Amino acid sequence: MADLYARDAAALSRMSHLRFFPQAVTGGEGCWLTSDDGRKLLDFSGSWGAVGLGHAHPAVREAVARALSSQAGASLLSSATLPAVELAERLLSIAPRRARGRVWLGHSGSDANETVARAVLAATGRTRIIAFEGGYHGGTVGSVAVSGHPVQDASARLPGLSLIPFPNPLRDGGPEAAAENSLARLRAVLDADGADVAAMFIEPIQSDGGMLVAPDGYFREVEALCRPHGVLLVCDEVKVGLARSGRLHCFEHLGVEPDIVVFGKALGGGLPLSAVVGPEAVMNHAAAFSFQTLHGNPACAAAGLAVLETIAREGLAERAAETGDYLAGQLRALRDRHPGVVEIRGHGLALGMELATGDDLTPATEQAALSVFRAHQLGLVLYYVGVNSNVLEFTPPLTLERSEVDLGVEILDRAMRDVAAGEITKADIAGFEGW
Repeated sequence: MADLYARDAAALSRMSHLRFFPQAVTGGEGCWLTSDDGRKLLDFSGSWGAVGLGHAHPAVREAVARALSSQAGASLLSSATLPAVELAERLLSIAPRRARGRVWLGHSGSDANETVARAVLAATGRTRIIAFEGGYHGGTVGSVAVSGHPVQDASARLPGLSLIPFPNPLRDGGPEAAAENSLARLRAVLDADGADVAAMFIEPIQSDGGMLVAPDGYFREVEALCRPHGVLLVCDEVKVGLARSGRLHCFEHLGVEPDIVVFGKALGGGLPLSAVVGPEAVMNHAAAFSFQTLHGNPACAAAGLAVLETIAREGLAERAAETGDYLAGQLRALRDRHPGVVEIRGHGLALGMELATGDDLTPATEQAALSVFRAHQLGLVLYYVGVNSNVLEFTPPLTLERSEVDLGVEILDRAMRDVAAGEITKADIAGFEGW
């Protein structure tokens, strides 16, 4: 077989590339990918969390095959279809009380968050939205407009967007100081413009911003500040929801009840699918307000229903909590052997390992890039995130076994030792920009 990565470079636009190493895969099963050279790669990313059940899960394959054996059209645009209705009904049944109105189905977290941003403004008549610095809500024009990640600074933000800091205890003076600094900024925005703020976008774990976990009680304070102003809480669960955190919804760790919940990635079991669940006043604002021809595609909707049923049937939230605790413990053992590891954080199988140097915690950006590159050479797939590109992210399939945890951590340990020994250099990663 001709080199698949070279063929990709010659045929596909790099505008959709986010590459960290020359990975080319031809298949996969469970927590493993098959490289074009025949190697088996242990996947600690889960395709950025999109294959929550693992690659080629039998329940997803069977659901899609049934849906395509007698295809109910291609979308819900001009027809009611059984897969889309059943998926929507299931999502309403698991949604928080405030959000149990209607369901919108899309292709990705990006189009879902864009739809929410447009709908809350149109339905409320307000003009402002609050979000977090470092927050990433997608790559479309409308989702970038309510994001705060610096990688998107060249793109236009919503004119009425206010960004406040996401509390980072490691870098903001500890939990109390980090929370109070952020809450003070939120109070200032609400005191000045509260009557014109339609919604606040939150991430229960700020994933692409660095797998940041807010101090206990922080989001309860956020909710208490927003409610008197009628500000809707929009919870972006795209990467960290649906059992990944050790609970069905990651917002359950926060002690708050969002008005609108956004799902994506794992919902489709590897297929393009997203969903927004929210109150009828917002979700039914106007017909033909946000649609594309393949929204509610029956094969994708059937996959989504299979994912939700499998999570419940196999107790995958509880499994993620147990396996995640074990993985976090193994990663903390790495911290004891590698001085550049300064913190392990997250919930369940949504974990981050921050790399930094010196007393001032200078972000170890190059070390992160070299480490994931070397890990891939050794047979482990994971990526780095964060506003400083120095946090290794762990979002493996929920079906990860303890033996696979042990193997993956062993590979990562060796990769980091090889980087420290200078066996891989900056020249090796030239051309792989990552974040």
